[in-house]
Amino acid sequence: MPPVFIVVCNNTSTSKLVYDFISGFDQVSDDGKVIPQKGRLALFCNTDDYGNPLARPRTLLIDSEQLESGDSLDKNFRAAAADEIDRFRYEIGQREGAAAMETLSDQDLLREVMNTVGKVGKLGESIRCVVSVSMLTEGWDANTVTHVLGVRAFGTQLLCEQVIGRALRRQSYEVNEEGKFNVEYADVLGIPFDFTAKPVIAKIQPPAKTIHVCAVRPDRDSLEITFPRVEGYRVELPDTRLTAEFGEDALLELTPNLVGPSITRNEGIIGEGVDLNIEHLEKMRKSTILFHLTKRLIYTKYRDPGEEPKMHLFGQLKRIAHQWMKGYLRCTGGTYPAQVLYQEIADMACDRIRKAITEAIVGDKPIKAILDAYNPVGSTVHVNFNTSKQARWKTDPRRCHVNWVVLDSDWESEFCRVAEAHPRVRAYVKNHNLGLEVPYLYGSTPRKYLPDFIVQVEDGRPDPLNLIVEIKGYRGEDAKDKASTMQSYWIPGVNNLGSYGRWDFAEFQAVFEIESEFNQVVEAAVGGG
Repeated sequence: MPPVFIVVCNNTSTSKLVYDFISGFDQVSDDGKVIPQKGRLALFCNTDDYGNPLARPRTLLIDSEQLESGDSLDKNFRAAAADEIDRFRYEIGQREGAAAMETLSDQDLLREVMNTVGKVGKLGESIRCVVSVSMLTEGWDANTVTHVLGVRAFGTQLLCEQVIGRALRRQSYEVNEEGKFNVEYADVLGIPFDFTAKPVIAKIQPPAKTIHVCAVRPDRDSLEITFPRVEGYRVELPDTRLTAEFGEDALLELTPNLVGPSITRNEGIIGEGVDLNIEHLEKMRKSTILFHLTKRLIYTKYRDPGEEPKMHLFGQLKRIAHQWMKGYLRCTGGTYPAQVLYQEIADMACDRIRKAITEAIVGDKPIKAILDAYNPVGSTVHVNFNTSKQARWKTDPRRCHVNWVVLDSDWESEFCRVAEAHPRVRAYVKNHNLGLEVPYLYGSTPRKYLPDFIVQVEDGRPDPLNLIVEIKGYRGEDAKDKASTMQSYWIPGVNNLGSYGRWDFAEFQAVFEIESEFNQVVEAAVGGG
């Protein structure tokens, strides 16, 4: 978007003089002859070197009375901007219906010109200068204002602030090498506002180069990948004895980072300081902790809405909770087992116990994924966005439906290389603006997890295996919950639906082992087929 110059006036006569001086005007001589006068500022002039008006004006004179009265647009401007006007009518029709599109007035078009100053492909694209009468105390979305000139009296400080506010919108939200925004300035003249002691000249930062990331159609339509949009999960308990299969992700390590500090130094204004600690928690009996944890498990994880808790499961769940506490609860940094009863921590523990039980009953009682009722299926066809992010991978047209992969780390670029080089990979896609979200619980907080990739593997069956891939370095407690949710709920829940293909999950935690581990996953899939 080009820079915009604003001139602020408070009456029509003054604004007309300023407008004529900037953009040019027709002077009538004594004998009645019309003599075109070129504008004094070539950048903002509305006529060419011969006095002929430009098809698309560069300077706009607009005031609140003009908008309210609905003055007609210039005929030349209307003809030159016919495509943009039609596009605006279409957008209005999509948002508000055909009736609104048919009743679109010149007043609405004038407002659209004002709201889209400098925006490419819009009605206000050609506008570089705005001579305004009582218009700039309202909101305005132009973010390329570089100069504000006040040609009027300012009676209050608030009015000064409102007018200057039109130049406060940032042109770019791209961060620099330090992770901060670059400094941006606007020149403010003729407005008595004490903002800074001296002017600061800043170089205009060129806009960041952007690329269009989209599905390449129709050339790569054969590589389209579809996936279900899951909103939740439904699990049925077996009628027989409950068991649990605990894995490494069932481990919960209590640390000061997770539960809070174990010792706090309290210093008064006078007197000796004292250390506050939680040593009293050490005296809580493990049977008491087990009882409260089992109770929490029944009331939060095995209780349907509107129903009584399933107290007949207390004995079995207590046995499983004891198994978990004995082998998968670790306390470090001065923490104690009793802290597992903190509500957030207790929910994390109960969720891991329930996932272990769910993994053990996958073959007996099916887990069903609950899909989005209004949009159950996502597709790579809908990927369409612009990005200025420089970390990206240009995809192989034989392997990916989308033209670019937007990278979050160098590890992901290594996986792109591995996936494109493997002969059994039919297609892959990065889950960036794709819409694949996995609902899970982190303690008692519902969250959405976005896996990194979907890879389709030819494993010898009629339909390819859909492999969800996560590239993960450091694995915190939330990463364990994400992985266990994928393995215990999402994967079996979607597979049991039977109409969205076959799915599996793989997580790679070492960048130098990605290729060998991916080969092992593919070989295991082929051997299982």
